[in-house]
Amino acid sequence: MINKLISWSIHNRFIVILATLGLIGYGFYSMTQTPVDAIPDLSENEVIVFSQWMGRSPQLVEDQITFPLVSNLQGIPKVKDIRATSMFGMSFVFVVFQDNVDPYWARTRVLERLNYAQKFLPENVVPSLGPDATGVGQVYWYTLHAPGYDLGERRALQDWYVKFALQNVPGVSEVASFGGFQKQYQVTLDPHKLDYYHITLMDVMKAVKENNNDVGGRVFDLNSSNYIVRGMGYLKNPAEIADLPVATEGATPIRIKDIGDVQMGGDQRLGIIDENGDGEAVGGVILMRYGANADEVIKGVKAKMTEIQKGLPPGVTFKTAYDRSTLIEASVKSIEHTIIEEIILVCAVILIFLLHFRSALVVMLSIPIAILTAFILIRLLGFSSNIMSLSGIAIAIGVIVDNAIVMVENAYRHLTEADN
Repeated sequence: MINKLISWSIHNRFIVILATLGLIGYGFYSMTQTPVDAIPDLSENEVIVFSQWMGRSPQLVEDQITFPLVSNLQGIPKVKDIRATSMFGMSFVFVVFQDNVDPYWARTRVLERLNYAQKFLPENVVPSLGPDATGVGQVYWYTLHAPGYDLGERRALQDWYVKFALQNVPGVSEVASFGGFQKQYQVTLDPHKLDYYHITLMDVMKAVKENNNDVGGRVFDLNSSNYIVRGMGYLKNPAEIADLPVATEGATPIRIKDIGDVQMGGDQRLGIIDENGDGEAVGGVILMRYGANADEVIKGVKAKMTEIQKGLPPGVTFKTAYDRSTLIEASVKSIEHTIIEEIILVCAVILIFLLHFRSALVVMLSIPIAILTAFILIRLLGFSSNIMSLSGIAIAIGVIVDNAIVMVENAYRHLTEADN
């Protein structure tokens, strides 16, 4: 069989060369299209369901949210396991699917069950899916260097400008903000004044909610012209909240400022972010989508940051806290250096011992062809070019070279004996 294959290849050199060129071309295309990352993704194929019920104890969250969700998510096709954890005010359910399941198909199945499970949950509790990213999806961290701006201003800049712009980068699943204070209006009530005026906490909450709304009207026709009538009632500053009436005593309105104070403050924080011991920092974490090219995503994020920088206030700049592209580029360059060294070493060995350039050329060409063939299989199987796969290729080159040297030396010996 091998003799026939060799004989056919010798008599059909043009077809062999054409097939080899096609293999090289497709292999090069596969190499450029294969996602590049530093580390392999060994995380499980899971969908995270997150629910929030602030102020409730872990046991209450477990009984009212986690248990109903886990019970109703049972029976989804191709599910390996369902895990859950409850903590103060929050619930996490991890639905682990089989490895060969498409992640977006899995998210769709979970959403279908959540629509049914919603009716078993407390009022105003809406479960949501986590980002479509894996456990190694954090590819880039950044902070906002903003001298002269407080933590609330930095967080507002991050949440309302930077975050929305970076989420448009292809391959980005989510931009998770961290640090600083999330601004909010805070109403501090005096319980003695509430008791004196016979006002409850629910009365105050109802008054604020009902007075923070735009009201739609109708079109008013006057002199053949249409005028749109609407009521604009969104609250814009603490003073407007303080002037809201809650109740009346006789003909005198009782306002919020009569029973408490209104101020601009920060939401409750569960932790802080410190940067190199220089104080608190505000920034974001870039999460990459399933199967995205980490190197391309990071390059897109950096290019987008250059555009965003033009719209930032004076003195505000980006600082990189973690950049995986450094490790990616270092690993790729290391493999390239190793391959070049092996090609040069093999050619030198053959030239020294055989003194035959064409024999060295055969071995030298077999190395890049084998590598490109490996990239075809990597891309078809859905893997990425990472430290593990590239190191495997580098190690396998030794086996490829060994076989090629043995075959070339054997052929060269037989040809020399035949000439003699």
